[in-house]
Amino acid sequence: MASQHTHEDGHDHRHEGHEHGHGHSHAGHNHLHGVSDQRRIGWAFVIIAVFMLVEVAGGVISGSLALLADAGHMVSDAAALGFSWTAIHYGKRPATEQLSFGYKRLEILAAFVNGCALFVIAAWIVIEAAQRFASPVPVIGKTMLIVAIAGLLANIAAFAVLHGGNRENLNLRGAWLHVLGDMLGSVAAIVAAVVILWTGWTPIDPLLSIFVAVIILKSAWGIVKSSAHILLEGTPEGVNLIDIKTDLESNVPEVENAHHIHAWSITGEQHMVTLHVHPAAGTNAREVVLSVQRRLAVQFNIQHVTVQVEHDECVDEHSTTRQGKDTPRVV
Repeated sequence: MASQHTHEDGHDHRHEGHEHGHGHSHAGHNHLHGVSDQRRIGWAFVIIAVFMLVEVAGGVISGSLALLADAGHMVSDAAALGFSWTAIHYGKRPATEQLSFGYKRLEILAAFVNGCALFVIAAWIVIEAAQRFASPVPVIGKTMLIVAIAGLLANIAAFAVLHGGNRENLNLRGAWLHVLGDMLGSVAAIVAAVVILWTGWTPIDPLLSIFVAVIILKSAWGIVKSSAHILLEGTPEGVNLIDIKTDLESNVPEVENAHHIHAWSITGEQHMVTLHVHPAAGTNAREVVLSVQRRLAVQFNIQHVTVQVEHDECVDEHSTTRQGKDTPRVV
């Protein structure tokens, strides 16, 4: 039986075995997004790195844990932004024989590492806050207030730079959440400074530091969960395998049965699907492959699809044709 690889450029490649094909497209706007996102992250890194030094000095001079907590978060942010910039830069490299999908996954790895780093920062803040409750430390409210306001302005600038980027990019979203957490941390430090100046009640400093830690943990969990899901090649968010099966069998005349469907992501934006198809009578492999590719691109916005066309029983021992046609199996 002849095997056919059908690409969107119209070329066919025939091999022995089952008939299958794959197609993908890389739209120009993805490249433009990458360039724009890298530039935004680069500028945000410069802003955060410069002011990070100011906030560390201000926290040490004033004795404020809230400032040091925010500075610690900014240290993490600077590292995260630098890692993110590097990941996007190397992600542009072409695929190799050893890395057939290129370096795109570096973005996801960067997001995962950044999320894990946030857990460490949050834990340090909570431990330090507990020690401050047990042994209060004098805080210079005026210095703390000035540095905190300056920090808020710096974070707003970095946030504005990142805000116009591609939010579907998990790496950029992670950087954006880092800076958003910093903004809230600066607000907490300003509130703490005002309370200390008006009332002299210094416990507000470690108390609001814990508040910042909770915000950091929330951001960290979202980043780690999303990036780990991609690294584990989980089904992309918003993609339902049963919906794909039902849609193809109901709306693509060339498809009699779709099974053995798998979906995963290379990055948060680039999704892929592989599936086996039994064609309708009288159709050839090329018609089936192109019809399935077009349907998945239009209906599910999935551009990279590999289709294996089977004219007889599926030989894969894990195929759903041996367990019932109605439910696609994920193995």
